[in-house]
Amino acid sequence: MKTARTKTPRRPPPKKPSNADQKDPVGVYCRVRPLSPSDQECCIEVINETTVQLHPPDGHKVNRNGEYKETQYSFKQVFGTQITQKELFDVVAKPLVEDLIHGRNGLLFTYGVTGSGKTHTMTGSPGDGGLLPRCLDMIFNSISKFQAKRYVFKTDDRNGMDIQCEVDALLERQKREGHSQLASKTPLNKQRMEPEFADMINIQDHCKVEEVDEDSVYSVFVSYIEIYNNYIYDLLEEMPIDPIKPRPPQSRNLREDQNHNMYIAGCTEVEVKTTEEAFDVFWKGQKKRRIANTTLNRESSRSHSVFMIKLAQAPLDADGDNVLQEKEQITLSQLSLVDLAGSERTNRTKAEGNRLREAGNINQSLMTLRTCIEVLRENQRYGTNKMVPYRDSKLTHLFKNYFDGEGKVRMIVCVNPKADDHEESLQVMRFAEMTQEVEVARPVDKPICGLTPGRRYRNQAFKDELSRRLEERGGPVIGEPDDQSVIEVLIQSFPPIPSCELLNANDENTLPLLIEVLEKRRRIRHMMAEEFNKNVSSFKSMLQEVNGVVAAKENIVQGRMSERDKIIASQKSEMERLEKKIKTLEYKIDILEKTTTIYEDEKRSLQHDLENQTQKLQRQLSDKRRLEARLQGMVSENSMKWEKECERRVAAKQLEMQNKLWVKDEKLKQLKAIVTEPKSERPERPSRERDREREPRVPVRSISPSPAPNVPPVHARHRRSRSAGAERWVDHKPPSSVETETVMQPHVPNAIKVSVASEKALAKCDKYMLTHQQLASDGEIETKLIKGDVFRTRGGGQAVQFTDIETLRQESPPGSTRKRKSSPTKPPPQEDTTESEWTDVETRCAVAVEMRAGSNLGPGYQHHAITKRRKP
Repeated sequence: MKTARTKTPRRPPPKKPSNADQKDPVGVYCRVRPLSPSDQECCIEVINETTVQLHPPDGHKVNRNGEYKETQYSFKQVFGTQITQKELFDVVAKPLVEDLIHGRNGLLFTYGVTGSGKTHTMTGSPGDGGLLPRCLDMIFNSISKFQAKRYVFKTDDRNGMDIQCEVDALLERQKREGHSQLASKTPLNKQRMEPEFADMINIQDHCKVEEVDEDSVYSVFVSYIEIYNNYIYDLLEEMPIDPIKPRPPQSRNLREDQNHNMYIAGCTEVEVKTTEEAFDVFWKGQKKRRIANTTLNRESSRSHSVFMIKLAQAPLDADGDNVLQEKEQITLSQLSLVDLAGSERTNRTKAEGNRLREAGNINQSLMTLRTCIEVLRENQRYGTNKMVPYRDSKLTHLFKNYFDGEGKVRMIVCVNPKADDHEESLQVMRFAEMTQEVEVARPVDKPICGLTPGRRYRNQAFKDELSRRLEERGGPVIGEPDDQSVIEVLIQSFPPIPSCELLNANDENTLPLLIEVLEKRRRIRHMMAEEFNKNVSSFKSMLQEVNGVVAAKENIVQGRMSERDKIIASQKSEMERLEKKIKTLEYKIDILEKTTTIYEDEKRSLQHDLENQTQKLQRQLSDKRRLEARLQGMVSENSMKWEKECERRVAAKQLEMQNKLWVKDEKLKQLKAIVTEPKSERPERPSRERDREREPRVPVRSISPSPAPNVPPVHARHRRSRSAGAERWVDHKPPSSVETETVMQPHVPNAIKVSVASEKALAKCDKYMLTHQQLASDGEIETKLIKGDVFRTRGGGQAVQFTDIETLRQESPPGSTRKRKSSPTKPPPQEDTTESEWTDVETRCAVAVEMRAGSNLGPGYQHHAITKRRKP
């Protein structure tokens, strides 16, 4: 059955063992450079082995109290100006070399300001090698006896290593011997080296790792790159010489291998066998490195240089004679030695053009390194999961695996104690002290192969014993020093042949002498033949012994082979059984796939039906919602229309009833005037305006004539108004109101008395009462108390809805009426139009204020305004 080709998913990264409890902080060391003779003032002082103190130079920033601000920084170890390169190497780099031999990675980089001694620390000077040559010397001192033949290990250009047998390696070595000088088998001699070169690697320490796996073979590969303007260049690349049009170097790209480790694609890796050869490769790359003369340093590094030492090791086979031809058993470890370019301020270097651009890129890459360290520290201290910006710079992207737990990280902070570098040294110290708070997971050791240890030693012992036994059985073989001495003695014992010239016929001395010499030579030849036969017989016995040993070994091998054949036969039978089982399982898988296909088709059809039903239900539901919304809109619209119509009809009815009441009131007033009017003419009643002018602001106690002097006056009795309650009232009395002091004068406690209605007073109360006075038809004062409820509108204002009207009226007693009837006729009282009009204006103003306060009323509220009609 044909199946669709699917894209192979990317293999997930291998799960690394959890090392949450096994973390090591980044080791940060500080090295103080000696003060040069031209600099007089020193700003850095070593307090003890772990602490260094910085103080500002004279005339620099001081505290408010006038004292100098001194700061101290602590590191894993501080090296003063008298420290030697060997002492620094023993503390910092030697543990990294030991880890390299044991299959673990390491990163060591120098950091500091321009001219602080980073390159000197890493490379050294003539007669005093730095960390790099000492690391190479220690590596080759440790593995010199166990190195593999050249080209046994081969790089695969994917950050991996292939392995081949010694015969293939020999053929490839013969093929490349004439093409590559770096791959030449003959090591470099010190006579061919430059004097400066020879002095740097002339290290007499002979330091080496004691615990080396003797059952493995080793091979060292070195590569050298630089990161210039955030581009990676291979310093070991062989460029074709073209004097007409020289070819510029090509930048390299970063790649990720199958183990998710970063490497440089196409980078040259050279296999080296001695310290001299490795340092010669470094020196050739160092000559290509970009340096320039700046104000601060005569040979300032304008790029970050990275020298990588890769160690490949593979175990020997079970016999301890040849390398095990399994790629999975190869262990690769790498030590990266980084010489960072110095951070610098452009206002000090006065850089322009290319120098300014280089300084900007250097500072940017160092800033990215600092940002990555800060984010790592924050994630570890506070448990956050921020993304570390490794990709912002090629430097941090290349070494991100080390900070993720692929090896130890060590940093040497180089500082210059002169006063001019004080500000830069402060920044360097702060960054270095913060860096040692970052913890890196401890790498896990690779499991050892299951072969018996001590294989190389047993193989060598077997060879030595075989040679000893052959020597004992057959004597010394041809070619050994004893045999050569015997043959030389025999050859030297040959007597010289005398002259054979016969001078005369009677010469009897020449022939006997010749016969004697020839006889001696014959005896010597006979002795040599006997010696030769003896050697031949001994050699035959030796061959027989060797044949016996070989036969015994072949018997052993055949026994092992028979055992292996049995194992292979059993494995073949097991494989056949498994193949049959696989075929059965494949048949079942085919049936299950067909069943699964049928079920998937049914599932898709059912899902399609379900989607159709769901869409139909959704359409029905949406139609229902639209219909409900439409009906609700129609109902709300109709209800609003009916509410408005009812409001309009109620208002019209109220207006009609008010008109009818007003008409009836007018008719009753006219009728009363007609009934109470005498037939004779009455004098016109004096106007109340004149009384007010005589006694302004005096409350009118009674309109009727004053009682007799002997009758006590009637005191006003206050009744408790129906307005009194738990609510607060607004008692609105216009300035024109007159205190009548009637018996039933209302009294409202807990009220706010105002003369003009205001929104502020309405906001504090629940009820509203307006006092309105006017002249009745009989000329008496009529007081109306217009009451209402106060509401809060949607717009934040206040509105009043009038609910009740109380009328207070004062009349004269019947006696006074009779007296008035008996009095001469007077014209009917005329209404005081001035007062009436003034009162009418006050009422309208109050109503207008209330209407404005309730202008934001919503639907359902009605304004009941009291208006006064003028008499015709």
